[in-house]
Amino acid sequence: MEEKQFSQADAQYRVDQIHAFQQEMVELENDGVLSISAEQATKVQGYHYQLLQKLSATYDVDTSTQSKKLTLGMKIASLFGALAMAISIFFLFYQFWGFISTPIQVSILIISPVSLFLLSLHLSQKEKSSYFSKIAALVSLSCFVLNLSMLGQIFNITPSPNAFAVWAVFAFLLAYACNARLLLFFGIMSISSFIAMKIGTWGGMYWISFGERPENFFIPSLIIFMMPQLVNHKRFSSFEVIYRVMAMIMVFLPILILSNWGKVSYLSWSSDTVEGFYQLIGFVLSVTAIWLGIKRHWKEVTNTGNVFFILFLYTKLFDWWWDWMPKYIFFFVLGLSALLALIVFKRIRLNNLGEGGTS
Repeated sequence: MEEKQFSQADAQYRVDQIHAFQQEMVELENDGVLSISAEQATKVQGYHYQLLQKLSATYDVDTSTQSKKLTLGMKIASLFGALAMAISIFFLFYQFWGFISTPIQVSILIISPVSLFLLSLHLSQKEKSSYFSKIAALVSLSCFVLNLSMLGQIFNITPSPNAFAVWAVFAFLLAYACNARLLLFFGIMSISSFIAMKIGTWGGMYWISFGERPENFFIPSLIIFMMPQLVNHKRFSSFEVIYRVMAMIMVFLPILILSNWGKVSYLSWSSDTVEGFYQLIGFVLSVTAIWLGIKRHWKEVTNTGNVFFILFLYTKLFDWWWDWMPKYIFFFVLGLSALLALIVFKRIRLNNLGEGGTS
């Protein structure tokens, strides 16, 4: 029988399945619903024990509640340590930078991120949990960003949006090499900013003012949302979730801004027309996101769509009623709208449960 290949997240899910099965079997036996022979129980327990040992040795998964708590603490400690080291390097450079000659400065700026990059790759191959490799990767990225900026100052290079593209490439390399979600987040932000800056310059604005036109983020958000469909991320934990959530935030936040401040739009319509147009787009897209998330079983898409649908709804209610309605009535209406949404979601949930029971 061919051995299945798991990502660490899949392996952890398999472990949780085994524990849930064991607990359910105990409940079924206690309630007299199902009982298996001692021989069968021994076989199942032996199989599960061997599988848990194998998954733990191969993927460093948590096989107990206590180990899960320790893992969470280790993740927090590694993140804090990486951030502290990155900040330390920043202050170290600026503390002693003026006492170092230019050739040595350039050598340090080139060697430090490269050496840390190689160290992170080495550690990612050696350790299963990747805690130390992620620390080295984050410090390497911090050095790279800082060093590229300082090289520009040394050689008096004119700032340009191309730096964001270079940072994004380096961040993506580290993220995929070390399975680091934080670095993936930085890479997505950098490449999205680069694309938005380029779109802004094509529209006639200075690149650093790209945020003045929120529509600049629409194209990068579409590209980011499509990435999980184009590239298989099965081996990387939660990468698809990060891509989708980041893409949705980058499209919904600009729409939310434009639905309230139409003057910052590229559209040459009146402000009221632009705001009304984007309010409609916001409602349609948020409902579409909820539907798509339910259909594809993308929980993060459904939740993000719900959040922005509520934001669009409440901002619209604020525009309609805040100025003339007594405040106690306004908040009472908000409460009623929340209850109405609760009833609608409950009805949808019951329908889904009914379909699941009959299928």
